[in-house]
Parts: sequence; structure tokens; C-alpha cells
Amino acid sequence: MARGKKYRAVVSKVDRFTNYSLEDAVKLLKDVSYTKFDGTVDLAINLGVDPRQADQNVRGAVALPHGTGKSVRIVVFAKGEAAQLASNAGVEAVGGDDLANKISGGWLDFEQVIATPDMMGVVGKLGRVLGPRGLMPNPKLGTVTMDVVKAINELKAGRVEYRVDKAGIIHAPVGKISFAAEKLHENAKAVVEAVVRAKPASAKGTFLKKISVSATMSPSIKVDAAPFRS
Repeated sequence: MARGKKYRAVVSKVDRFTNYSLEDAVKLLKDVSYTKFDGTVDLAINLGVDPRQADQNVRGAVALPHGTGKSVRIVVFAKGEAAQLASNAGVEAVGGDDLANKISGGWLDFEQVIATPDMMGVVGKLGRVLGPRGLMPNPKLGTVTMDVVKAINELKAGRVEYRVDKAGIIHAPVGKISFAAEKLHENAKAVVEAVVRAKPASAKGTFLKKISVSATMSPSIKVDAAPFRS
């Protein structure tokens, strides 16, 4: 694919044979980002796992120290007091069967779903809609809980979910290019450290293979993974 003049101008600043420290990579990324809009910074982590094996399906969530820089639209499946608390916390929608019917009818204007345990029977009927989009509530990710207010606040504050894809790569947003380099560095470091802690016992060989950072329409910058390997 042909690249534009601006891209060719900045890509020359990146040495594709160098693995930069995470701190230096983030600083360089800010220097080579040229979009007029506030692009998202993406962290890509290549893992030495076989995602086809259930016991190597690396998945989790981490609270970013400085948030993601974007607002999160949340819906909550709850009833009674939990529903009222969720509504007071400011979410897109709260409900049960009525909300499920709305979603099954095609409404998908949200990025996160929280449910109380007693509502999972209702949510389970939406598996074909929510599952492929990675939106099914999960107790391991803190999105199936009776403490809906805590879950809502964590998501709004900038909790990021990560999951290894079929190619063995995790992609996670770590902020906006307008963030100070120090904040991007701390956010990215938090994600890498969380992924390392999530290493499956069955994973053999090098777990953390490659790391890179990029922003919307920017060149990718390789990061030295060695300091994060245990």
C-alpha cells in the first residue's frame, strides 16, 4: 500500500532494527505522530502461547493509572437496588428482559456490559450478539458483580480488558497521543506487567516475545521486551 508524504517523512525517524526502551519508544511515538486528530496509542504484545489451547488463552483486565482518554458507554443488567444504583452512576441503560430485547433488536450503542449474577440467565440469551463482540460479562473481569457501582467507576476510570487473539497477539489501548509521554509510559507499563502476571503455567519457552507501540496512522515502534521478562 502506498504511503503518503507525511508518513514517509516521519518513518525515517524510526530505526526498524532497534528495540527501544518503552520510555524512549513512547517519546519517539509522540514525535512521529502527525494526525490532526487525537489518535489512540496501541500496545501490541506478541506472546509465546498457543491460543487454540484453552489453558493458554491469556485474558484479563488492568486499571490504567491515567485512564484511556475516552468516555465509555456502559449498560447494566440489574434489578432492584442494584439497578437504581447503576442508574444513579450514569450509564447508557439499565434493565433486564427489556434491555435484552432492545439489544437483540439491533441496539449496540455501548462498549461495556455489566451484570449482577442473578441476571446472567437473561444475559446468556444474548450470547450470539455479545460474545463475538467481546462484550459478555465475565466474573474474572469484574463485570459480573453485585457491586455495580465499583465496576462502573473502574470502567469509566480507564480499565482496559485484554485478550490474546488467534495470532497470539494482545492489542490494548493505552491512551491518546495527546497524553504526556510519562503518562503513556506508565499506562503501557501497567498493561505489560499485567500480561506478564497472567502467564499461563502451561506456557513454555519465551512468553513475552515482542512488544511494539503505534498510534493511529503512525509507524510502529519496536520495544525492548527483555526488562519485562521474568
